[in-house]
Amino acid sequence: MIKYLDQSEIKEKDLEDLDNVCDECKRKDESVLQNLILTGFKVCKSCRLSKTIFPL
Repeated sequence: MIKYLDQSEIKEKDLEDLDNVCDECKRKDESVLQNLILTGFKVCKSCRLSKTIFPL
């Protein structure tokens, strides 16, 4: 069964997560939202690449 969200269920804090600010470098980038959807992490494409190459 598919449950649809009402406007009252969307909280302001949930919308703050979609601010396109990287958690690693604190820069604003549109790839942050894309990576959040794909991987679940709020990182930009350059931080994601650096974490892939140097995973420390």
